[in-house]
Amino acid sequence: MKTDFDVIIVGGGMVGAAMAALSGAYAPTDALRVAMLEPRPGVVPPAGEPLDLRVSALSRASQRLLERAGAWPQVVARGACAYQRMVVWDERATPQGAGAIRFDAAELGEPDLGHIVENRSVQGALTERAIHHGVTLLRSGLESIEVRDAAAFVVTTEGRKLSARLVVGADGGASRLRQLVGIETRGWDYGQHAIVAHLDCEQSHEATAWQRFLASGPLALLPLADGRVSLVWSTTPEQAAELASLEEDAFSLRVTEASAGVLGRLMPASPRVTFPLRLMHALAYTRPRVALVGDAAHGVHPLAGQGVNLGLMDCAALAEVLGDTLQADGDPGEHAALRRYERWRKAENLPAMALMDGLKRLFSNDEPLLSWARRTGLSAVDRIGPLKRVLIERAMGLAGEIPAPMARQ
Repeated sequence: MKTDFDVIIVGGGMVGAAMAALSGAYAPTDALRVAMLEPRPGVVPPAGEPLDLRVSALSRASQRLLERAGAWPQVVARGACAYQRMVVWDERATPQGAGAIRFDAAELGEPDLGHIVENRSVQGALTERAIHHGVTLLRSGLESIEVRDAAAFVVTTEGRKLSARLVVGADGGASRLRQLVGIETRGWDYGQHAIVAHLDCEQSHEATAWQRFLASGPLALLPLADGRVSLVWSTTPEQAAELASLEEDAFSLRVTEASAGVLGRLMPASPRVTFPLRLMHALAYTRPRVALVGDAAHGVHPLAGQGVNLGLMDCAALAEVLGDTLQADGDPGEHAALRRYERWRKAENLPAMALMDGLKRLFSNDEPLLSWARRTGLSAVDRIGPLKRVLIERAMGLAGEIPAPMARQ
């Protein structure tokens, strides 16, 4: 049957906008008629406007997706910060000694390990590219959906009725689409809140991402292009609330001490915000004529910075599956093709989620024997070159089954 669109994407955050932009930029899918439902679409901030608090660590694979979509130059111009090194250490160790692991891009022959980017710049650049590639932007949300054999029928929050052969849910952890089609989730609260802020640092961050594992949770300092660092400190809800309420000098003292003074004195350079942390995984990623990507399908602890990268990998895998289906004269909403996408991404996402959950549990513990085991393990991995290479290549999206839109061009 003739539908209004081939694909309707619900949600236009970083992942939804990436799905929309990629559908037009990836040759096997560029003939699809695509719409994106997003009541507050992203825009690239004007030059000179301060960086927003929300930043992400984009992997090399994610960078390639943005390059293919044509969004990367705008993200770079907005101040993406390449980082060449990463240092991770246990609170009873030092970043320079035993009990730490150090990664360096030079060991891989890569120019960097990834980039720290502003979320709204990525969202805005991808939204612009999606529109450039012919995606229809509808400033509305999803009210309801009815799935029939030949098409899915959605009603927007403004009452508009639309049909499509496939509806993609990129509407976040509280996904309305996921709820409407009856996909259940499993997960748990971590009993932690993350406190986020930008900080001025006394010493240069040296294009290095620093992460210290404390008994209450990990503390990360991510380098920014303007010389500051972005703090992501996961701790108990009570401590997060206390830290958020401290006067600036008191907060400076606490965060400098918690980071072991690795960058000298740290001073607040922005407001502080907190948010709760939990693990979530959808029991299914697909239903007939429906597919979930990003946080609609899975939510992870931020300690490894992999959340958005897993979501962008979902988009690239779904684009490849849709492209293969179209080239075989198939229906992009057929369940057999969508099941291939689901099997592929679950096989990649579940081990990654289990690893991050295990690391969180292993390191958020002050038991002396476990602390000794952590330091010993980090030191051992730091000395085993091939194992270090496997770990960092996996984090950069250079290992495993890499979707075609993320492959080196």
